[in-house]
Amino acid sequence: QVQLVESGGGLVQPGGSLRLSCVASGDTLRYYAMGWFRQAPGKEREGVSCMSSSGGVTYYADSVKGRFTISRDIAKNTVYLQMNSLNPEDTAVYYCAPLVGGCSRQMRGRGWGRGTQVTVSS
Repeated sequence: QVQLVESGGGLVQPGGSLRLSCVASGDTLRYYAMGWFRQAPGKEREGVSCMSSSGGVTYYADSVKGRFTISRDIAKNTVYLQMNSLNPEDTAVYYCAPLVGGCSRQMRGRGWGRGTQVTVSS
């Protein structure tokens, strides 16, 4: 079973950028559809972006489309989430997870890590 460690979060001003990393161990990400999720205080966890196991399919929630980019480096067994033009509504704990099923709007994750906190504030 793959284990995941997220990093790259922090405090950033509105309009700023962050790049989150998700390093996998125990298996290669080549075989997994992967997703990024986030959970804001008092809200349910929501899917933000995902990538199919082939890397050929990606999905972005409407709230992040055009601002966030998911990518992966198979050699480093790492999935990234580049986040630009951040706003306070992006404040949340961000998690990566392998998906149950494929990458789509109905993305569902499993095997959660500890996440990384992203705070957007002036």
